[in-house]
Amino acid sequence: MAIKLKTVILECCDIPQLVSFYTGLLNWPVVFELDTFVGIHSNEEEMGIAFQYDEKYIPPIWPSQPGQQQMMSHLDFGVTDKKELKEAIEKAIKLGAKIANDQYGGEEWVTMLDPAGHPFCFVVWNHK
Repeated sequence: MAIKLKTVILECCDIPQLVSFYTGLLNWPVVFELDTFVGIHSNEEEMGIAFQYDEKYIPPIWPSQPGQQQMMSHLDFGVTDKKELKEAIEKAIKLGAKIANDQYGGEEWVTMLDPAGHPFCFVVWNHK
């Protein structure tokens, strides 16, 4: 038996905002759509991200702070070199992301916040 991770689901209170951001960032198409749940998917990577509506969604605080909404997970997106890292950051900012104030990865790892406040990272990733 082989179990594979297929989809990561992000809670949010504005699905169209996150769909616009992540489809623009990754060029992945929408493959499933309901009023309260939308999925996008990369066929070549067999991976997807879905967005689930939660009217009580509270963005996490990055980095974590006692008594504040905690992050439960974050996404890492790989790029091949520092040039692509710079281009990915610029693209994400144009789509509505922000560079996080606190960084912990050196020159080849940048933490950002999507429009709903979910942390994600761009990483120079040369692994196969």
